[in-house]
Amino acid sequence: MKTLLNVIWLVFAGAWLALGYVAAGIVCCVLIVTIPFGIASFRIASYVLWPFGRTVVDKPTAGAWSTIGNVIWVLVAGIWLAIGHVATAIPLFVSIIGIPMGIANLKLIPVSLVPLGKEIVPTDRAFAAYGR
Repeated sequence: MKTLLNVIWLVFAGAWLALGYVAAGIVCCVLIVTIPFGIASFRIASYVLWPFGRTVVDKPTAGAWSTIGNVIWVLVAGIWLAIGHVATAIPLFVSIIGIPMGIANLKLIPVSLVPLGKEIVPTDRAFAAYGR
């Protein structure tokens, strides 16, 4: 079921959203200071392409620099990527088959706003991070 949802997602929303993340990553990699933002953007782009079967958890080693970086990210790119998620979620909710994908799209908004200090893991490993 995850594979079917991922293929449908890729066609209707994933490819377009991943292009947005890749574009943000390329822009962020222009300056040396913003390369961590570019790397985070590329990481989320791979997650946006194939989201079902994976989830986002907090990194236990993330510190204050992640928080500062997330504030900068929200101002520079995060808000625009979150708007992109909302804009693609609305048409997905119109059809019955698109409702799970619209919900998944809305679940991607928090990671698009604050990507630093997060880790993408398979869903069967999602709660293993809390046992560390």
